[in-house]
Amino acid sequence: MEGGTPRTANGAEPRSLINRAKGYLCVASATLFWGISASLGRAVFTGRMKIAGRTVGYIPPMMLSQSRTTFSFLILIAVLLCVRGRRGVAMRPRELLQCMALGIFGIAASNFFYYFAIEKTTVATAIIVQYSAPVLVLLYMLARGRQRATAARIWGVALAVTGSMLAIGIVGGTAGFPWFAVGTHRLKFNGLGVLAALLAAAAFAFWNVYGGSLVESVGRWQVVLWAMFGAAVGWMLINPPARIIAAHYEPQQWLFLLIFAISSSLVPSSLYMWGLEHLDPTRAIVTSCLEPVFAIVIAAVALGETVNSFQILGIAVVLTATILVQIPERTKRETVLPSPE
Repeated sequence: MEGGTPRTANGAEPRSLINRAKGYLCVASATLFWGISASLGRAVFTGRMKIAGRTVGYIPPMMLSQSRTTFSFLILIAVLLCVRGRRGVAMRPRELLQCMALGIFGIAASNFFYYFAIEKTTVATAIIVQYSAPVLVLLYMLARGRQRATAARIWGVALAVTGSMLAIGIVGGTAGFPWFAVGTHRLKFNGLGVLAALLAAAAFAFWNVYGGSLVESVGRWQVVLWAMFGAAVGWMLINPPARIIAAHYEPQQWLFLLIFAISSSLVPSSLYMWGLEHLDPTRAIVTSCLEPVFAIVIAAVALGETVNSFQILGIAVVLTATILVQIPERTKRETVLPSPE
């Protein structure tokens, strides 16, 4: 079984090409929204975001993470109650706790430890360590016997991690041999910071593996809804409502937070969970490495940021990785001869 998906008698994956394409499209679309959100966040951090002609004031990263899960939960539960009624959102207590655990230890933990890692190290360091998540997912799936160590799968994960590192601009060109240099000035190794980044990677890996199994047993919309609720509860313990009220955010900031919640959490998380209905966790998390690709392209087009040749190479490597992991796993059919009587 791969991510809770049964196999046929000859070992071939039963997912049709159309379903797998649908899964890749959903996950890729989710990463596109995350890439757009990265540019939105960068714009508000640098004072370049305007709403109704007024510049949106600075919003701390923690508030961005907390508000996007809280607003997503409030919007989604209102929509589901209108469309499906109370029975459409009701869950058994055990399943509710499982979804909340996914939100706390997957969504909220990933965001919290990521921003903590940035605070203690640098953005580049945090991203490099966090993009070890595909390796963690693959190792887990292999250890549990849910996947085989095929060459395509191993190379896909390795290329996804390598391409992500190149895409974020750690490597740059030089005039002389060896014609490239690692931007060590962008890296800062702090024990707590690196540990936090590893925990962020583990949380994202947990979201892929545990979220994939929950989607199959519970249903996509319920998982997204109550995972967002769990994340919102987790954030309230870290940043209580009284502290938010004391910050006195302006109407433009609240409007931006609402837009940001829809574009960075509600829509992409729903798409990602939809993708997990058709893809195993390894394929999904490798495809999620398209996020820095979209972020770089959007930042270059919308914010005028430059892209060097090594970043272009990184984009190509990530795209290659997403193609490699599409190769289906097949085993030879075993012929069973009848035993003589």
